Amino acid sequence: MNKLKPEQNELIHFPAVLNASDIVAYRRRLGRHPKIENLKGVLFCLERGLPRKLRWKIPAHLVGRMNGDVYGIKRTQDKVVVITDFGGGSPIVAELAEEFAAMGAQKMILLTWGGGLQTTLAAGDIIVCDRAARDEGTSSHYLPPAPYVDGNSSLAGSLNERIKSKGINCKLGLTWTTDAPYRETRQAIEHYQSEGALTVEMESAGLFTIGQVRAVKTASLVVVMDNLAAYKWIVPDRLTPIQKSLEIAYRAAIDVLAG
Repeated sequence: MNKLKPEQNELIHFPAVLNASDIVAYRRRLGRHPKIENLKGVLFCLERGLPRKLRWKIPAHLVGRMNGDVYGIKRTQDKVVVITDFGGGSPIVAELAEEFAAMGAQKMILLTWGGGLQTTLAAGDIIVCDRAARDEGTSSHYLPPAPYVDGNSSLAGSLNERIKSKGINCKLGLTWTTDAPYRETRQAIEHYQSEGALTVEMESAGLFTIGQVRAVKTASLVVVMDNLAAYKWIVPDRLTPIQKSLEIAYRAAIDVLAG
């Protein structure tokens, strides 16, 4: 007779056979580890061209690869890094966050884009997220069942203040993290709207989960791209406001991580 698989809630208490520290040590042994010492902060940047585009304002250089390009921020002596071109979704963000935590990172920020869930939001609006709805699968492998996972309120507050200090309006609040961008139904949107969610994206809950489990400060920045608030897909005529906001958010995240 086949044995039944333990319930997921039981599995989270079992030790893992493979850990992030094992991967980091193996990569070092092969000479394939990024040239990083004394790592303090990480920016997960879904807009892959930003480190190179803004390198004249924020000097950065390629220090290696970890399922994506890793750039060291020169003014921090590479204690702050940006990882980009790694794909998207909670599983890959959680995997990389585990490895960065094993390397000593103390703060991690996600910069992504997402759909607006409130009619008051427009393309290019910047949302600082300190909480995520767990509508993805990664967090259930780490945490008991719960509707939400929290980021770090202090880190999110610093991001909010930094952006507003530049005269840019932004909002602080809840995001809905999903694994299935083509299964954002009206019923689901109505539910998360009623909960006060401002955006929907695919990574924040995964990052916040690793933050809780590994005692790392986490927050996310979501730039509104499209809008689903009226239960139809509304896209902007121009991408210029979105690109400008991504650059503003990128610079704010680097400043906060460096500070």
